[in-house]
Amino acid sequence: MKYPNMFRPIDLGTVTLPNRVIMGSMHTGLEEIDQTGERIAEFYAERARGGCALIVTGGVSPNFEGSTGIPGEPDSFARLDSETSLAIHRVVTGAVHREGGRIIMQILHTGRYSYAAGSVAPTALQAPISQHVPREMTDADIERTIDDFATCACQARDAGYDGVEIMGSEGYLINQFIAARTNHRTDRWGGSYENRIRFPVEIVRRMRERVGPDAIIMYRLSMIDLVDGGSSWPEVVTLAKAIEAAGATILNTGIGWHEARVPTIAQATPRQAFSWVTARLMGEVSIPLITSNRFNKPEQVEDALARGDADMVSMARPFLADGAFMAKAKAEQDDSINTCIACNQACLDHIFSMKTCSCLVNPRACNETVYSSTRTDAPQRIAVVGGGPAGMSFASEAAERGHHVTLFEAADRIGGQLNIARNVPGKTEFDETVRYFSQRLKAAGVTLRLNTAVAAEDLATGFDRVVLATGIRPRPLDIPGADHPKVCSYIDILTGRVTAGRTVAVIGAGGIGFDTSEFLLADPEKDHADLPAFFRKWGIDPSWGTGGDEARGGLQKDRTPDAPYRLITMLQRKTTSLGSGLGKTTGWIHRAEMKLGKVEMLGGVQYHRVDDEGLHITVDGTARLLAVDTVVVCAGQLPQRDLEQGLRDRGIPVHLIGGADLATELDAKRAIQQGLLLAEELSCAGTHELA
Repeated sequence: MKYPNMFRPIDLGTVTLPNRVIMGSMHTGLEEIDQTGERIAEFYAERARGGCALIVTGGVSPNFEGSTGIPGEPDSFARLDSETSLAIHRVVTGAVHREGGRIIMQILHTGRYSYAAGSVAPTALQAPISQHVPREMTDADIERTIDDFATCACQARDAGYDGVEIMGSEGYLINQFIAARTNHRTDRWGGSYENRIRFPVEIVRRMRERVGPDAIIMYRLSMIDLVDGGSSWPEVVTLAKAIEAAGATILNTGIGWHEARVPTIAQATPRQAFSWVTARLMGEVSIPLITSNRFNKPEQVEDALARGDADMVSMARPFLADGAFMAKAKAEQDDSINTCIACNQACLDHIFSMKTCSCLVNPRACNETVYSSTRTDAPQRIAVVGGGPAGMSFASEAAERGHHVTLFEAADRIGGQLNIARNVPGKTEFDETVRYFSQRLKAAGVTLRLNTAVAAEDLATGFDRVVLATGIRPRPLDIPGADHPKVCSYIDILTGRVTAGRTVAVIGAGGIGFDTSEFLLADPEKDHADLPAFFRKWGIDPSWGTGGDEARGGLQKDRTPDAPYRLITMLQRKTTSLGSGLGKTTGWIHRAEMKLGKVEMLGGVQYHRVDDEGLHITVDGTARLLAVDTVVVCAGQLPQRDLEQGLRDRGIPVHLIGGADLATELDAKRAIQQGLLLAEELSCAGTHELA
């Protein structure tokens, strides 16, 4: 067997799991909108069918104050405190058990992270990511909340769950009690560390008394807070032992608080960046330990288990990307796994924007009952021009539904803009998407024509319709000197056709401007996935857990990022903050990268000309000369539709998808989803809106 450690059973005492991988908790947004349970049940059932040993649901609140729901929206699944919500949960557990899987429910109290105005916390301190100041909990509030946790666990068992996970990390209520940063109490729930951990220990103890010995109780422990005023390593070990003694079955790893200014799961985070943290707790407790964060391939899981970093591995987003991840790994069909690229664009960005979760590389995630896979009754001969995200998505979907598809790509490989984006530090994950679609196109029987630029007349016969996924071309700079040798496009830079000088002006502060700037800041001779460099940049203490002179929370006392490779000025015409349109959960990372790279950021800029001296501009009424070596234009894109009119003139049905349809900002999420929707429309006349 290729992955012997990954597929080695593990005995939890009352149940034996067939493999060492759990599907970690993800809030999907379905918790609030699915009032029958059918949609969320199918989501989990598909993962159980795909071989996941143990599934953890999204967070379910033990009471109204701790709700993860959106104020004013239905949230029958997001809480478990009524017969109505109990019935919905039974639909979910029944679906998973019919597929041979096991599922536990995460109990999560948001504390001061709540969206609602009635939030509570150990101390009335507003979180930097919250709009509200919480109410300080009384002793009676605390006792009632502990009882609510235990009652919720009993209700979970009544609903058919195999147990529960207690969310004790990421800065939610339990974590807020544990850390001196957020617990300023002087009663029996605050002050000494023993008092601060009384709340989580009492929750586990009372819960075990109520649910009996057979239920799985998983506790998600914050093993490195990554915030000032967080726990010390000896305190983490003390809590782990106390939680075990109180009756927990498994300890799961939590990394960082939501308010931490350190990337923990985004593309900027190297793969397996935190398994060493769990490894340092191994041997301190006798119950199984789970490691987590930035695992997305079977070999990474196998390596961590073989090294003894943990007893099990938790992956969440990879099961969004591919519900059959485990089945494919067991069958040694790694190339067919649709790999999570850690972009957050359709999962966490959606959730924190009050939308339903999905996946950039798998739009069917959380939409299993919405999007069909119906085969067509009337196969068509379809030409697809362009092998970028939209073209790859449509071609594979259409062929799988029974259409005869030929994909034309002018370059020597498919991937389109992904082959350019993958050169940005942290974005090599796009290689996985291209690999996946290459395998899928082949399996679907798509005829692939590489190195083939086609004209309208080439498509005039032999096809019933043409899908143009021809992408974009960069919008040119329209000022005097735009043709100066100093000026180039972002594509020139990212493909290596042009090597920028040491001083650079980047025109445009959208996603492409930030990506290009990150590329320019990085030393091309260094490994962008180097873990020590990541630690230096973000101030993570690599000696955490070794007994050295560690700062609290696992942060270095002095951050020492590598010096930027180039001096960059980023500019935009708009007067709004630069980067304001970036991803909800990753934008702060990109803006922090610019700050660490000492990038000068200018808004409200008027561009005048480029000449031998550099770029001439006006900012706030003051003329400035940027004496730069290179001017990189990232000022938008135009759709590439050269073939459209010629095809329409010949009476050939034409469809535009991806950048050819809308080029305002490169968007692989939209492109891949649009390919799926068009294939469905042509196969079964279904219509859906883009998420």
